[in-house]
Amino acid sequence: MSAPNVSQNFPQLKNDLILRAARGEKTEKTPVWVMRQAGRYLPEFKEMRAENEFFHVCQTPSLACEVTLQPIKRFDLDAAIIFSDILVIPQALGLEVQMIPGKGPTFDDPITKVSDLGRLKKNVDVNESLGYVFEAISLTRHKLEGKVPLIGFAGSPWTLMSYSIEGGGSTTFSSSKAWLYQNVDASHQFLQLITDVTVDFLVGQVLAGAQV
Repeated sequence: MSAPNVSQNFPQLKNDLILRAARGEKTEKTPVWVMRQAGRYLPEFKEMRAENEFFHVCQTPSLACEVTLQPIKRFDLDAAIIFSDILVIPQALGLEVQMIPGKGPTFDDPITKVSDLGRLKKNVDVNESLGYVFEAISLTRHKLEGKVPLIGFAGSPWTLMSYSIEGGGSTTFSSSKAWLYQNVDASHQFLQLITDVTVDFLVGQVLAGAQV
């Protein structure tokens, strides 16, 4: 994987509290960020979502940056977390995922049998398929002007495999657990594919400017 083509001349960081806490160092106070801080409850986010489909926001660096910065402008938080979604990886693998209002993430054609793995892309170039996330991270690092660090993230391989098999969220994971026990070798294959893409994706986020 080649490094994302981004500038590394980021503004000097003014608040490294969460970085010191992550390293296990003593801090003068507990750093604060909120897992869902980039959106949902903010009126400015709801206004943007009324005009833009969810994944369109994720895939448009300027919009993802704007949403990431919205809570930072309102509250005295110690970190920003890039606006994205864990399901961008299944999308990069070739699966169609939509965010249905009132229902949540929905896979148009989930993985239901072993032969379905043949539909997945085997050699994913994350810079090509997920470069919009890297661009959003780099842009946001500059727009933050060093106020707080920027968090990147990805979903675990099991979570992503479960979504891909269930076709969406689940409280029991019955289909994915059944798939796992009935298709042991294929499960290892699927999990390894997701893992390889996730590793490249996380490395790309660091190269693009994610600090946590």
